Amino acid sequence: MISASVQRDTRIFDIEQYGDTIVLAPTVNLRESDYEGIEEGARDIFELLDSSPFRNIVLDFSRTDFYGSTALGFFLKLWKRARKQDGQLVFCNLSDYEREIMQIARLDQLWSICSSRSEALQAVQE
Repeated sequence: MISASVQRDTRIFDIEQYGDTIVLAPTVNLRESDYEGIEEGARDIFELLDSSPFRNIVLDFSRTDFYGSTALGFFLKLWKRARKQDGQLVFCNLSDYEREIMQIARLDQLWSICSSRSEALQAVQE
């Protein structure tokens, strides 16, 4: 098992580090009405990413069941950041609804979707 060496909290994300991988776990549904909270959380995360050597990003949705288009824009920014570092963006623990959004937007063809955090952490190491 990989152990976390750093834990941080933003208003809407729990953050853990596993080597060169950062795990972001939304603590609330990322609804459009929470636009300001999502933007504030995104700023905090990008500040952390800009000051660290993280290559890979795992988004763990084990505590949520919904996200909106603002969140999708945030995911695209995270993906671009990971690619710039020769890393990957991987999703895990998506609800049926969250998975359906990925499929409709065809983002499931762009990003890996795993059923568990351990599977996602393994996927970014391959």
